[in-house]
Amino acid sequence: MKSFESLTEREVLALAISLEEEDSRIYDAFAEGLREQYPTQADKFSELRQDEEGHARRLRELYHTRFGDHVTLIRREDVRGFIQRRPIWLTRPLSLKAVRKQAALMEMETARFYEAAAHRAADPGVRHLLTDLAAEEQLHLRTAEELGQIGLSPEEAALEKRRFALQIVQPGLAGLMDGSVSTLAPLFAAAFATHKSWPTLLVGLAASLGAGISMGFAEALSDDGTLTGRGHPWARGAVCGSMTSAGGLGHTLPFLIPNVHTAIAIALAVVCVELGVISWIRHKFMDSPLTTALLQVGLGGALVFLVGVLIGSS
Repeated sequence: MKSFESLTEREVLALAISLEEEDSRIYDAFAEGLREQYPTQADKFSELRQDEEGHARRLRELYHTRFGDHVTLIRREDVRGFIQRRPIWLTRPLSLKAVRKQAALMEMETARFYEAAAHRAADPGVRHLLTDLAAEEQLHLRTAEELGQIGLSPEEAALEKRRFALQIVQPGLAGLMDGSVSTLAPLFAAAFATHKSWPTLLVGLAASLGAGISMGFAEALSDDGTLTGRGHPWARGAVCGSMTSAGGLGHTLPFLIPNVHTAIAIALAVVCVELGVISWIRHKFMDSPLTTALLQVGLGGALVFLVGVLIGSS
């Protein structure tokens, strides 16, 4: 691996050609990956690809004039100091936020490369082209940063809302519902059977964490997200599992209070808040009428709570 300072002018131009060709292919991959969900943003990346192809063409013309037809094979990984790029363009669905961040980093790195290369260039023609390209890459950097400020079209906004609902809200809601409701029975059965906070706390912890692990794996193994658009299975599993545990822990932690009657009262208040949050999420993202959601969730929670009380009191 060579240091940047040891590169000859020929190698600098060859490396610049390689960088521009790679960047143009990455932008083309970004445009292709975003086309279905974010067509407006995809068009911006197609424009950046065309600009990078133009840069590569100008660099090749200068290289052929100075050094002939054979372009030295040298790539970014052959030179110390370049940032290692994660191949996010291979990910589906492609994250718009990650793409914007990657594009800004790419343009910043390339602009700095041209500035440093222009400073070292001895040939006036090479120095002039590298200086021009550095300025153009700075413009690209501003364009990449502004991509994060461009509002989505109505169609893109609707797709983004649907994607968020499929990949985050649905698995999170399923986990929160399961954790908040299914753990009520063992928790309050233990409370009414032992009349002690500590064993009740242990039962609640076991139920919450066990349910979180179970729900996380169940969600992750349900489908790979390729056809449903529900995103990466392990990401969904993590969301579902963590929300399941959070739902159960919310009304378990009050049993850290030694007085079991006080703990039960606080736990019941927490349960009411949890069920209210679940109902609001169903209303907000699942288009369920708020009253209907409150009745459905409240009835389910009440039935499971009564099961726990009856078993614990028997």
